[in-house]
Amino acid sequence: MTKVLIVIYSMYGHIYQMAEAIAAGVREVPDCEALIKRVPETLPEEVLGKMGALDAQNGMAHIPLVQLEDLISADAIIFGTPTRFGNMCGQMRQFLDSTGQLWLNGSLVGKVGSVFASAATQHGGQESTILSFHITLLHQGMVVVGLPYSFAGQMDNSQIAGGSPYGASTIAGTDGLRMPSENELAAARFQGAHVARITQKLSQGIN
Repeated sequence: MTKVLIVIYSMYGHIYQMAEAIAAGVREVPDCEALIKRVPETLPEEVLGKMGALDAQNGMAHIPLVQLEDLISADAIIFGTPTRFGNMCGQMRQFLDSTGQLWLNGSLVGKVGSVFASAATQHGGQESTILSFHITLLHQGMVVVGLPYSFAGQMDNSQIAGGSPYGASTIAGTDGLRMPSENELAAARFQGAHVARITQKLSQGIN
């Protein structure tokens, strides 16, 4: 089985919904399995409560925390993060900063890496978040995979939608109430399947 690990941080549930769609896409590919795990929270409960995030956080409490060993055992890793000022969130950054030993050992070299994101607005930094995230993956020696234009949904100008050749994304709205659209979920499913197929080809030495 080709193992695809989906590592996320989701404050209000948008990234989690996208992760479920990513996982569904992975599972469409024969002999591929998907597992969703989350990075540790760094904010105290009091702060999360003031941000109105406790209900969403409690709804995701069943998702296991990711361990460094999970990254080593995976064939591909797809990371999902909300945007913070055009970059990944601090929770994800802190987790990635703990992977120094993996870098030293070359543990992630040759593995497929991919990223999806969310932002409050169309121009809230979804693309820069994914692109800047790719820098870390390249330092780890990973093979970066995005969302090709063969997913026709990212060419649709008839609606507000996330998504770019760098990866799937969703727009949460300034109040956080907008959940991923069907087009955005379709992009996530496409990306999951695309990553799974490329990972299989790499592992089997198929051109």
